[in-house]
Amino acid sequence: MADGEVLAGCLAEAGFTLTESEANADIVIYNSCAVKGPTENRIIDALKRVPREQKIIVAGCLPLISFDRLMREVRFDAVVGPAVGKDIVDVVKRVAEGEHVVALEDALKAKPELDLPRVQLNPVVSVVPVNYGCLGSCAYCCVVHARGHLRSYKISEVVERVKHDLTAGAKEFWVTSQDTACYGKDIGTDLAELLNALTQVEGNFRIRVGMMTPNIVEPILPQVIEAFRSEKVYKFVHLPVQAGDDQVLKKMRRFYTADEFKEIVTKFKKALPQLTLSTDVICGFPSETVQAFENTLKLISEVKPDVVNVSKFFARPKTAAAKMQDEFVERGEIKRRSTRAAQLAKQTAFERNQQWLGWTGEILVDEKGKVPGSWIGRNFAYKPVTVKSSADLLGKTLQVKVVKAFSTHLSATIE
Repeated sequence: MADGEVLAGCLAEAGFTLTESEANADIVIYNSCAVKGPTENRIIDALKRVPREQKIIVAGCLPLISFDRLMREVRFDAVVGPAVGKDIVDVVKRVAEGEHVVALEDALKAKPELDLPRVQLNPVVSVVPVNYGCLGSCAYCCVVHARGHLRSYKISEVVERVKHDLTAGAKEFWVTSQDTACYGKDIGTDLAELLNALTQVEGNFRIRVGMMTPNIVEPILPQVIEAFRSEKVYKFVHLPVQAGDDQVLKKMRRFYTADEFKEIVTKFKKALPQLTLSTDVICGFPSETVQAFENTLKLISEVKPDVVNVSKFFARPKTAAAKMQDEFVERGEIKRRSTRAAQLAKQTAFERNQQWLGWTGEILVDEKGKVPGSWIGRNFAYKPVTVKSSADLLGKTLQVKVVKAFSTHLSATIE
């Protein structure tokens, strides 16, 4: 989302017209993701449907992860990486003049300036990338081949960006990257120091911290927890476990055990009892036995996350896991496992959300609901809370009372 906002902003500033509909465009830019097989397939299908009279630029991760497939299956006029920044302007000009452009050579080192023009998707929410790349070597992950090694922004750069967007009307800041836990390790600082600096910024706003890899956050855990105590930081922690079995975690190259993950969660919850915990699990990773999968279900039952993002394993290009064919789990079995995990996740989420029934307090409305007249706000724990009103509530802070709980959200009345 952050990369897309910059692409649109730089092109608009350069004098290009952003069309309301794809059908009216001379040039179509797809800002692509390719972290999972089904996502890649959907993008390839969308590219195939673009009318021949329109020129196509494929940006983002897909060109670096599956360039051979792009060459084989779709037509395109240019490909660029995920952090192209203001260079998109030159690429679009060249494509408009009939040139075929492949601009991937510097993609793994790119780090666009944080003060580039943007077209925000949501005027209330500022998506702030704090670093590109990561320090991981996860066996299943292809993103490292698209986003490269860790490149962090200075704390002063992030603070300036937040101050600027705050003045422009933003009230919620998403501190985001491939792994926020590794922020600053290349420039002699860390996530806790960044959060402390951001919470010192004057103004009424909230910060949502993005995904943190367990073993990377563990050495700075006391400092991070202390930073999370600030009223300006949502009590929302995204800590992906990926598997509840130690042998599978080892094969995945996740450098922690299930017990170590649980210990981190325990420390967070002890300090922040009403914490919203989000985690991820992959079903059917090569060599995952029935018992190993049961261990994952057991971990979910014990830890009781509010959100579990359940993924089926798909072998991705250039990854170590793709070479483990001898240990692949049968597709039908992967589907059965993911269905069971999703059912447990839904049940656990519903039970967690029921604990909020009767809660009264503030929410910041940061999204329009799908149903006309409905709005979605977030409370201090980043729980999505829906309310109904014919008025425009976007960006408003409301006092509400939770009257109904669902597995995905809470429903409230305005007090």
